[in-house]
Amino acid sequence: MVSNDSRTSRAGTSPASGSAGPSWHTLSAVDTAAALRTDPSVGLTTAAAESRQLEHGPNVLAEAQKKPAWKKVLRLLAGKMTILLVVAAAVSASVSREWETPVVILAVIILNTVLNYVQERRADSSLAALRKMTVDTSRVRRDGGEQEISNSELVPGDIVLLDAGDSVPADGRLIEAVRLQVAEAALTGESQPVDKTTQMLTDADLVLADRTNMLFTSTDVSRGRAVMVATATGMDTEIGGIASLLGGAGTEKTLLQRRIDQLAGMLTIVALVVVAIVFILGLSRGQTWSDLLITAVSLSVATIPEGLTAVVAFTLSMGASRLARRGAIIKQLSAVETLGSTTHIATDKTGTLTLNEMTVRQLLVAGRSFRITGNGYSTDGKILSSDGAPPPAMTDTFLSMALCNDASVKDGELVGDPTEGALVVLAEKGGIDVEGARKEHPRVAEIPFDSDYKFMATFHRQNFTAGDTTPARFRCFAKGAPGVLMERADSVLTDTGIRPLDDAERQRIHEEVQALAGEGLRTLVIAGRRLDSDLPQDPDELRLTADRLTVYAVVGIVDPPRPEAAAAIATAREAGIEVHMITGDHLVTASAIAAGLGIRGEAAAGTDLDRLDDAQLTRRVSGYGVLARVAPEHKIRVVKALQAGGNVVAMTGDGVNDAPALKQADIGIAMGITGTDVSKGAARMILTDDNFATIVIAVEVGRGVYANIIKFVKFQLTTAWGFVLIFLTAGVLGLAGGAPFTALQILWVNIIMDGPPALALGVDPAEPDIMKQKPRPLGEPLLTRDRLLRILGLGTVMAAGTIAVLMLAPALFPESSANPALPTTLAFTTFVFYQVFNLLNVRSDSGSVFSRQTFTNRSIWVSLIAVIVLQIMVVNLDVLQGLFDTTAMSSAQWGLALLVGSTVMWAEEIRKTIVRRRDRRPSAPAPTGPGRQS
Repeated sequence: MVSNDSRTSRAGTSPASGSAGPSWHTLSAVDTAAALRTDPSVGLTTAAAESRQLEHGPNVLAEAQKKPAWKKVLRLLAGKMTILLVVAAAVSASVSREWETPVVILAVIILNTVLNYVQERRADSSLAALRKMTVDTSRVRRDGGEQEISNSELVPGDIVLLDAGDSVPADGRLIEAVRLQVAEAALTGESQPVDKTTQMLTDADLVLADRTNMLFTSTDVSRGRAVMVATATGMDTEIGGIASLLGGAGTEKTLLQRRIDQLAGMLTIVALVVVAIVFILGLSRGQTWSDLLITAVSLSVATIPEGLTAVVAFTLSMGASRLARRGAIIKQLSAVETLGSTTHIATDKTGTLTLNEMTVRQLLVAGRSFRITGNGYSTDGKILSSDGAPPPAMTDTFLSMALCNDASVKDGELVGDPTEGALVVLAEKGGIDVEGARKEHPRVAEIPFDSDYKFMATFHRQNFTAGDTTPARFRCFAKGAPGVLMERADSVLTDTGIRPLDDAERQRIHEEVQALAGEGLRTLVIAGRRLDSDLPQDPDELRLTADRLTVYAVVGIVDPPRPEAAAAIATAREAGIEVHMITGDHLVTASAIAAGLGIRGEAAAGTDLDRLDDAQLTRRVSGYGVLARVAPEHKIRVVKALQAGGNVVAMTGDGVNDAPALKQADIGIAMGITGTDVSKGAARMILTDDNFATIVIAVEVGRGVYANIIKFVKFQLTTAWGFVLIFLTAGVLGLAGGAPFTALQILWVNIIMDGPPALALGVDPAEPDIMKQKPRPLGEPLLTRDRLLRILGLGTVMAAGTIAVLMLAPALFPESSANPALPTTLAFTTFVFYQVFNLLNVRSDSGSVFSRQTFTNRSIWVSLIAVIVLQIMVVNLDVLQGLFDTTAMSSAQWGLALLVGSTVMWAEEIRKTIVRRRDRRPSAPAPTGPGRQS
């Protein structure tokens, strides 16, 4: 919390300037608006807003200053491996007096720096694009009407309208407040939401937490609605004052990146030990210090995986960009890797599994049932009676639907709540001109819907008509949960008029409601009454007048399942992921919809969970397919119970009350369309389409991203291990003077590893069966036993083949005696071909190279062709032969290099065949909850 004293430098300006000051809470709402030169009922004009935008700047907090390109380049050049290469170039130039080696080493330095810089730029650009996609907006009054604008466009004097679930976009003085509570923990540390009022305060020195007529940036509206006039924006806000005192914070590395760093550190030590052994063996054979130093440094660069971290960052950022294009915005890169470990998805129903296009299917009036045709928000459709008789006059019923309603439907487009939209459509199907009725019967008071009392009521001045047998000053119309309104009702509309609501009638309506719910329909009661007395001004007293109601009708509303939801649930189950529907809807309704979607498991209500202690819930929670009538505390209990069972949990939510569960979940997923600012702030992923199928797509992408990183790890470490074995064997046996490859040849292979293949593997599409595999354990090490054995085995194949070619070349090709560079050139080319075939190997753990999947990544083939063409140039062009100590080879020699280099592919094909046969055998079911390790 920032005290007044800490703000004196900014707060001492006059109120009219628009700066945040200590006196706003001591002014009345009228005086505040006057000081800011704005009319609360009209708002600012566009011209005034643009002028103030120029004066105050955008409503954003200042970001950490971006590093210029030259500083980024210097940081890359200051890397340990780059310094080693510079040392090697300097030693080579000073000792050997030759220019070729130092020039090529410097070229390698430039190439590596450019590749790393490009990867960083692409990663930064991807994340910047994601940030632009998550632009927050606010509702304001401007030019006499309501507009939705970007938060960055807010200026002092703007009239801002806020509802429950919104984040406050600027500091402001309250003008209107209806049952308003605001969570201010982010600013003041107050754990409980604070009640807010419009009353003027007298103490100018109140701390922020006690300024109950003020709202502050980055706090959240947890209940009610409000209208405020913005008093400060951007860095002039209270949170801006805190931000100005803080330095830029670095970006935290993900768990995977930290593991990569640890692996790189361990392998660096191993590589340096091997280099030391090679160095000692070389000295024992009489090699010069200068040659050994250059070879040792080059070998260390080739065997130390210095490119892993950059490749991981690049692959994660590209995965985040790929997800954004599929409708899932990732707020933290770590979420990409966690997605691949998801074992349970706890999802809301409305709008996620369903279309959120509510449609009335059944209407029960006066003991008669009517079927409604038509879908969504189109008014095409009919009201059909089940008994063949024409529908009775239902003016009060349809008028209540039209007036006790804040939604509007125009040309099939809904503005407002989906359930209210369904009632508007039905009222128009029943012959009501909704817009005309609202003008004819203006609303004079209202009881807004609240989850505490589960109904809404509106009050309208009644126009006396000659035919009205029960004239009244006001009409009250209400809609809400059947159980709630039935308790407030004392009469019912029948085919013979309004009659008292006796026990038999209550039982009949109750049975009708249960029958509709059993069909998967959401039920609402439509009711009303006439009032002659004055309407009370106090909200609590007004709510008491919504009593002694007449029940007009019961409606059954359906929210059709998304067509793709059932298929997505089936895909998730095949991937080893269980789906749980967690909803506030009725148990019977939720169970019917879940059954249609293929969600397995028991169904329970929130009250059932209350009877279980935490240990019992942990044992049973995985078996629940549907949890209905749940409260926010139930959601977080369910998430914790699943996690306690060793699961990785993805949780969806859209409301303020969902925020704790979203934060608790391993992957909190907010709805981009219906989600509140609070839920989006708590989540790690945002769905731009509110579609459950997008979650399953995101899991698939997350698995693919992790798989691509593992591919590169295997590819690079196999090559590094091959290098180690080759040089150790050559050193022990004294082959090629203990150094089968020159320093430049070593560096050339290093370029092949860290260059095009790294980028190509980073964008490799997921394997077709990736969603048929079980979730990856979250605590799984990068080098599992199987991966390590494969790396060691394939690296041994590479080393054995290369050494065999080096030893047998003189016997196979007699011309080697006159051309001593031929055996080393042949071995060098063989090792390069090993990299070509191994790049194809690592793309799948079990899939054959001889499949359609091999041809799905054009980048892979471009990089392979580039490597082969460049290798041909290195071997055959005179200018490059001198640099790389190579010599031209015959077609037979090229064929031998190709044949031996392919042995790594044949060895892996044999292993994959064995694995596929093994996997086809029946196996015992895997234990649940593999994703979390203690």
